[in-house]
Amino acid sequence: QLQLVESGGGLVQAGGSLRLSCAASGFTLGYYAISWFRQAPGKEREGISCISGDGRSTHYVDSVKGRFAISRDNAKTMVYLQMNSLQSEDTGVYYCAARVPYGPGCGYYGMDVWGKGTLVTVSS
Repeated sequence: QLQLVESGGGLVQAGGSLRLSCAASGFTLGYYAISWFRQAPGKEREGISCISGDGRSTHYVDSVKGRFAISRDNAKTMVYLQMNSLQSEDTGVYYCAARVPYGPGCGYYGMDVWGKGTLVTVSS
């Protein structure tokens, strides 16, 4: 069935970097916009970055803009989130999600498929 699996989480020091990966199976990844979400302890899940199906459009929320970079390789059915200059506030479970695009861009609503998440812990 349609599946997304995140990987690459772990423990990192403040100021360090991690690259998260999102692997798709059971569907053609290039047909979908992909969004990354995170949920900090005790907080609501929030969308942080997304990328259009063809990779030409991206979006970042202000809290990660300039530090995170989203990319995709549809031939490998993979989407990545490069996270630099990590802060303790970035700690949380990170999820990728896919949806059939409603337009040429991307967003954080109406996601069709969700991964189970990967934990990122940033130590001070």
